[in-house]
Amino acid sequence: MSRYSQSSDEELAQIAAREGSAGLAFEELLRRYQTRVWRICYRLLSHEQDASDASQEVCLRLFLHRAKFAGLSKYSTWVYGVAVKTCLTIRRGRGRRKKHESASDSETLWSGVPDRPATPEGAKLDLEQMLEILDDEDRALMILKYAENYSHEELAEIFEIGESACKMRLSRAREKLQQRFGDAAPASKEGAGNAAK
Repeated sequence: MSRYSQSSDEELAQIAAREGSAGLAFEELLRRYQTRVWRICYRLLSHEQDASDASQEVCLRLFLHRAKFAGLSKYSTWVYGVAVKTCLTIRRGRGRRKKHESASDSETLWSGVPDRPATPEGAKLDLEQMLEILDDEDRALMILKYAENYSHEELAEIFEIGESACKMRLSRAREKLQQRFGDAAPASKEGAGNAAK
């Protein structure tokens, strides 16, 4: 058991900001967040290897910028913000190389993601392809809101926008999906949440 296991994330972040490269506080933070960061990366990138690469990049960025955490939000919000920005950068780079993943990749989108309920047989519409009509940030907002259950307040902090702007962007993204896909698109918060899971 680490001597820091009882410390809060914010306390560890303050200690980690002063530590050298072999700091135990930063190691404890990584232990706490590595699974969740990988899961977010996987949800946003839809590819296991990309998620692994992205989560390593996130860890590196967290270490290099550990002194930049100002404590104005929860440490978890700051970490998830770094993860989202890293994934958006990777998606944009990947999008320039190739617009869509192969059908076989999209079929395995959610395999291996922990705690995922089984998809009902009648609901096999490819949500990943539906979400591709959204810009990268709106797609990420939808996934984090409805698949990861982030609050509007948390999303506003992660994406560095106002809470009302966050709600408006989510609403517009849902409307865009409904206009394009009709009844197959998530129509409400509950529908979007169930489809995104």
